[in-house]
Amino acid sequence: MNEKQVMIITGTSRGIGRMLAEYYCNKGYIVFGGSREISDFTHPDYHNWIIDIRIEKFVLDLIRDVKDEFGRIDILINNAGIGTMNHSFFIPSTMAEKIFATNVIGTFLMSREAAKVMSKRKYGRIINFASFAVPFKLEGEAIYAASKAAVITLTEILAREYAPYNITVNAISPPAMRTDLTKGVPEEKMQKLLQRQAIHRYGYANDITNTIDFLINPMSEMITGQTIYMGGL
Repeated sequence: MNEKQVMIITGTSRGIGRMLAEYYCNKGYIVFGGSREISDFTHPDYHNWIIDIRIEKFVLDLIRDVKDEFGRIDILINNAGIGTMNHSFFIPSTMAEKIFATNVIGTFLMSREAAKVMSKRKYGRIINFASFAVPFKLEGEAIYAASKAAVITLTEILAREYAPYNITVNAISPPAMRTDLTKGVPEEKMQKLLQRQAIHRYGYANDITNTIDFLINPMSEMITGQTIYMGGL
């Protein structure tokens, strides 16, 4: 593949998504970043889209514009996600619906439409984001964990559906990190989470990029339907 590969990353206005957008632009990818807010990141190969991935029309518009401009989508990173860390007694149905719509429906819509474009060239890599909240059964994260469990199942089934088109679908679960999603979590709770990991340290940006680099490598064509828990269960 001599041409620049085209990558879509959701949730690029901040946190891990913004870091990934900058990293892959600097590595020579053409990156379309989708988020609900304008990103402050600028680069000649970065294209910022204001999008709510929960809304099908917005997803269709984004995928169509990428296809019309470049004729291809090589990689999709479904990074966008939201959560709440609260006892189930205090989670309103509106919040539960918002979490599932973003984490599950948004991931599904983006994967479905990107895979349609990828299938034409018989090549693609899709990366979803899982969470330690699933295997650790974290209290206070019932809805968030349930949504990420759905993402893991979605990953495994889409991997089988898309395999005939040489599209791999995998998920990564970042280790405990200081991100926008966890900045309100007390340090004591974070330390308890670290101790449950096999590797007892916070994750860094290069931990994320190294794992994604491996999964999106053209030579990783036999790796699909997997969830990698970084830091170890």
